[in-house]
Amino acid sequence: MNEYAQQLTVSQSQPSERAAFIRRTYAHLAGAVLAFVGLEIYMVNSPIAEMLLNVMAMRFGWLLILGGFILFGRMASGLASGGASPSMQYAGLSLYVILESVIFAPILLIASRYSSPEVLPMAAILTLLLFGGLTLVVFTTKKDFSFLGGILKIGFMVAFGLIICAVLFGFNLGLVFSGAMVLLASGAILYDTSKILKNYGPDQYVAASLQLFASVALLFWYVLQIVMSLSRR
Repeated sequence: MNEYAQQLTVSQSQPSERAAFIRRTYAHLAGAVLAFVGLEIYMVNSPIAEMLLNVMAMRFGWLLILGGFILFGRMASGLASGGASPSMQYAGLSLYVILESVIFAPILLIASRYSSPEVLPMAAILTLLLFGGLTLVVFTTKKDFSFLGGILKIGFMVAFGLIICAVLFGFNLGLVFSGAMVLLASGAILYDTSKILKNYGPDQYVAASLQLFASVALLFWYVLQIVMSLSRR
């Protein structure tokens, strides 16, 4: 049974409650993004990012970081969901933002030091435009995108398998893979935006913001990969 099925969902709430939920969710999402940016500025300008980059350069370093991210990411999501208290929801969101900052620090260090100055702003703007457009699609069409759940699950399982193979056998996944991941991340944004309206309760805006932040971060990661790759050509 769906863990939110027994309580009133946002889509079943009064218009004023629905509007308040949406406003709070996106305010917390904006706050998470700002906290992420602040943490990245600190990490990139400290030895932390370079240390993480050195770990990633080791043969199984990336798998170690990715494994830790998945493990603690699930813990953060668990803290923020399941009808947790507000303090636990905020703890989950904070932990997730820190985890994303850690995993992003090496690639942002490379982008800031060894790529064109326009790479980071361009990737950020493209991510914002894509996220805004996809969000608008959900809110204007009012379509239920829950049918994407199974497709996304299979897609991410295949992608994870390819990432592991790339690390183990030392091959580059390339632009085609990054493009496919942008499509998957875009689908995840449609799915998550639809899900938080139809499955979350009005008091679960912190958990909803974490869900959206995870998808936005994934989208930004692969948009940045594409922009960096194209800037070298």
